[in-house]
Amino acid sequence: MAPMRLAHIAAIWIGLAAPALSVAQCSPCVAHLTNGFTIQHLRHETVGENVRLYLSETGYIDVLATQIESYAQDDTPLPPSAQTPAPAATIDDQIRRASDLTGVDTDFVHSVIQYESNFNPRAVSPKGAQGLMQLMPGTARELGVSDAFDPAANIQGGSHYLRELLLRYNGDAAKALAAYNAGPAAVDRYQGVPPYPETRRYVARVITSYNKRKLSAAQKPAAIKPKASAKQAAPSSAESTAKP
Repeated sequence: MAPMRLAHIAAIWIGLAAPALSVAQCSPCVAHLTNGFTIQHLRHETVGENVRLYLSETGYIDVLATQIESYAQDDTPLPPSAQTPAPAATIDDQIRRASDLTGVDTDFVHSVIQYESNFNPRAVSPKGAQGLMQLMPGTARELGVSDAFDPAANIQGGSHYLRELLLRYNGDAAKALAAYNAGPAAVDRYQGVPPYPETRRYVARVITSYNKRKLSAAQKPAAIKPKASAKQAAPSSAESTAKP
């Protein structure tokens, strides 16, 4: 499987400043990006050096104007996931289903999604990673994900990839997350988390989020303690804070 190269916060793109662009409403529009990708949206407006692309009436992402080559009217109807943000409960349900299929801990998947896309199913990174778990198109195809913007398919594909990495590194969450971010080749080359600031920050923040979720769950009173699943693939090293 080819390494999956992921960007952490997909909603903010990095680049150079650009002149302001005019406000437009084409409902729907398509923005053609310099990296060859497109973003379908309802309307766009200039906010400082960024262009704000509204994926729904209330949901949007900010993209630096230098990353946009042109706009066009798009006659293809926006998919339902772009018109209405996916309810958090629906995403939680999909995470639980993916966990049942792959054995990867639900809190671990939740923490990865939170850092990758902040639960925006239409997120697109500067490198072209797509959806909730920021799957690269090539990796999505290898995982059998035909539509990376479909929350269920994206979460299942990303969870399967996390499972492969956890098994590859014997449950070591830090190595698995580093491979998810920078690719297994980099982890194997350095025999651990590679010395990339972005990757080390990524690993530390995802594991911190995971630990917080586990601590919060442990502090809640439970009338019945759920029985542990024999197939649950909980990351072994995520119970301690990752070293940056």
